[in-house]
Amino acid sequence: MNTHDAGPAGGAPPAGPEYRIAHLQDRLASEELGELGVRAEVRGGAVLVTGTVPSARCRDDVLEVVREELGGLEVHCDILVTEPSSPDHAEELS
Repeated sequence: MNTHDAGPAGGAPPAGPEYRIAHLQDRLASEELGELGVRAEVRGGAVLVTGTVPSARCRDDVLEVVREELGGLEVHCDILVTEPSSPDHAEELS
């Protein structure tokens, strides 16, 4: 009888990083974060998550989803926050 590691319960083999990244992209697109231009891709054995979000809270939400979906993988995040700040002086119109 030939035996092998069947992976997690259910008999399915563990999902590879590409599958998990695709699931992350689907989840980000289907939730309220869907309008964001956040991308994830495998680079040099790690996952690179990039994009721009409108607020620190939004970045935190994205990072939470990334941790849930890509836990156990090496992940580098380069997510920029473009949170608008209040002007420090009045605009002069000519």
